Amino acid sequence: MRNDIRKVALVGTGMVGMSYAYALLNQAVCDELVLIDLDKKRAMGEAMDLNHGLAFSGSNMKIYAGEYRDCADADIVAICAGVAQKPGETRLDLLQRNTEVFRSVVDPVIESGFGGIFLVATNPVDIMTRITHKLSGFPAGRVLGTGTALDTARLRYLLGDYFEADARNVHAYVMGEHGDTEFVPYSQAMLATKPILDICSESSGRYKLSDLDDITEEVRTAAYKIIDAKRATYYGIGMAMTRITKAIFGNENSVLTVSARLNGQYGASDVFVGVPCFINRGGVKKVLTLNLLPEELEKLQASCQTLQQSYDQIKVTHF
Repeated sequence: MRNDIRKVALVGTGMVGMSYAYALLNQAVCDELVLIDLDKKRAMGEAMDLNHGLAFSGSNMKIYAGEYRDCADADIVAICAGVAQKPGETRLDLLQRNTEVFRSVVDPVIESGFGGIFLVATNPVDIMTRITHKLSGFPAGRVLGTGTALDTARLRYLLGDYFEADARNVHAYVMGEHGDTEFVPYSQAMLATKPILDICSESSGRYKLSDLDDITEEVRTAAYKIIDAKRATYYGIGMAMTRITKAIFGNENSVLTVSARLNGQYGASDVFVGVPCFINRGGVKKVLTLNLLPEELEKLQASCQTLQQSYDQIKVTHF
């Protein structure tokens, strides 16, 4: 990856894509941003709108609408293109429709000569990340999805609220599919350096395990509630993408719950799923393997199985 100009190519200028672009601009994460969309007029309008705010930002970004050929020298291609999730529709229901979209995106990106990192946000994100890996032929470490990064942020916010603590001092993860089979391994959850399960057991009933189950369910169903209220979710995922992008450009080796390929970790292989990973300039440096309890490991393996079964539905016809 070049160190002189940090370039992001964004494919898809819908609400998720533009929330990401807006966060990139406000946090001065990159030097160059190219917007790519089938609707070229919209991409031009979005670029104009962002450029008009440059004078109010601390950034000196070059922002413009472009073509797939502009991906050739990009460090990151972020894919937000796809059909939207409908009210009541699961993320896995989107699979067949978005698979067709991705073939039309990944092929021209590769043809441009792109050699950077794919960051996928389109749902169902775990499967779409795997499809991107399959279509691109890239090493698995250079293809990652947003996974459960946003779910983890939602969890930390809710746990912080419950324990009346700063969410930044809550260390807990949502793992598995970004969807209905995701789960929280509370055996690994900490407030500062104290296990959350210990806090509950020592609280004389003030903090309850049943409340933690309710928080898990609130995290799992958050997207459905937001979609029901305002038709789509975009601010949170845009900021999650920005955080991942910062970790890549900053070569941070930060641990984030992205959708990454397992290669024997947790007893699963050749499946992309949300797990804690070290993220740096090369993408996914490695998966951080947590010491899950047997029942937690069973939940993760069941989630991987669900994703594998869904992937198998398209495997023969499209690959």
